[in-house]
Amino acid sequence: MPSLLRTSLIAASLLLFATAATAQLRIGVTISTTGPAAAIGAPTKNAMLLWPKEIAGQKVEYVILDDGSDVTNAVRNARKLISEEKVDLIVGPNTTPNALAMLDVVAENSTPLITLAASAAIVEPMDAKRAWVFKMPQNDSHMATILTQHMADTGIRTVAFIGFADAYGEGWWREFSKLAELRKIKVVASERYARNDTSVTGQVLKMMAVHPDAILVAASATPAVLPQKTLVERGYKGRIYQTHGIGTLDFLKVGGKDVEGTLFPTGPAVVARQLPPTNPVRKVALQFTDRYEAAYGTGSVTQFAADAWGAYMLIANAVPQALKVAQPGTRQFRAALRDALENTRNLTVPQGVINMNPQDHVGLDQRARVMGIIKDNKFAYAFGG
Repeated sequence: MPSLLRTSLIAASLLLFATAATAQLRIGVTISTTGPAAAIGAPTKNAMLLWPKEIAGQKVEYVILDDGSDVTNAVRNARKLISEEKVDLIVGPNTTPNALAMLDVVAENSTPLITLAASAAIVEPMDAKRAWVFKMPQNDSHMATILTQHMADTGIRTVAFIGFADAYGEGWWREFSKLAELRKIKVVASERYARNDTSVTGQVLKMMAVHPDAILVAASATPAVLPQKTLVERGYKGRIYQTHGIGTLDFLKVGGKDVEGTLFPTGPAVVARQLPPTNPVRKVALQFTDRYEAAYGTGSVTQFAADAWGAYMLIANAVPQALKVAQPGTRQFRAALRDALENTRNLTVPQGVINMNPQDHVGLDQRARVMGIIKDNKFAYAFGG
């Protein structure tokens, strides 16, 4: 072989080796740190700021963008992260409408997405687009099951429903109404409102007119306070339930005494210190709680912070497998990362135990939820797990 050709091949090999050895994992994030969902996005970002800067020996760069709680911004951010930032994976967004809007973008660009939004519609029914999408929060069906169980066990026979007029509210309505019927609980009213509405008096008066034993508010973050405050102001004396979407400190701050006694399903991490010793998630949930509270103060853990830390654990579990196939920054690595995420088995995160498969990109079971109650303006454990 001519010496010049030999030298060129050696140089090329060294360049390829150097590129592989120094390849950096890039993870993009789009979350709501401003707008109506900011109360969700803030603890999410706080947890992400604790993410380690190295995974499986690979240095990691995180690119965090704010979508302003806006669908158009979420899609724009996804395109920017993929085309300009060249990320290997995206985490976020926080809200269901934003996540649904991003499905086409991540599928077209073969980029895995670990979403922090709740609705099962993001990952079901499984198809070519959703094959690239994974979800950290529990499905509405998980939470609606334990919530309706509590209603039935405590004598609730009639209930009124008010939820967001978007995919989050509709997802909850679909699961809740089905399970309520199975448990012989009659839904006597069903109302909707927008996340940025400033009054729900009309809807509240309609619900109160039929005298339900309980009312379920299917909303999230601080906008979930509005119906409950209005119910209290109007003198409603029945029981009020909320969903796991309320798990933010801002909900407690804005709701004050009006949300005292609220019952809600939640991930175990939110009430980690009060979980029974036998709870299978307690150890990992407490480890996260200790880390988070050391940085942000006692009682600062929320559903959304725990979901964000779970996303990191899911990534850290998948990256070593993907690195056996390809290096970060390549289409092959993104595909291998997707496959590794899909094959996650028995991974305990702060919110449950994950077992995914090609048809289930959530992978959580009954170990992922308990019932909580707001007591003394704090999230407290009620029962379950």
